[in-house]
Amino acid sequence: MSHILENQETDVVSLSSVESKHRVMADTLSELIWLRWMAKELGAEQSSATTLYCDNQAALHITKNPFFHEQMKHVGMDCYFVTEWVQSKEIEPTKIWTKEQLINVFTEVLGKAQFKYFISKLGIVNPPVPT
Repeated sequence: MSHILENQETDVVSLSSVESKHRVMADTLSELIWLRWMAKELGAEQSSATTLYCDNQAALHITKNPFFHEQMKHVGMDCYFVTEWVQSKEIEPTKIWTKEQLINVFTEVLGKAQFKYFISKLGIVNPPVPT
């Protein structure tokens, strides 16, 4: 089971891109925990870690290295929450390049090749041509 990190609505204003990524990681992680629990209840327990993709190298570094939590006081409990699950080996945060972010098909202006790549990843065949 893997999950692509994407922007989610929040009632908090982030002061930095690292902080916003950590807030999104924590929100996404909450959903992943629920999905893992649901799979277990249905008899399909996951034995390996769930991959949590993130395109921010600094956020990943802080998540994997608790030493930096004290340096990031403005991030709050999100660091501890995510790190706890990473250390439990149930979640594996992994770098994804921005150009590989599937959400970009809906949020970015893309060239023809990149657009075709993303829609193929979504399983869309022969999309309608605008007239």
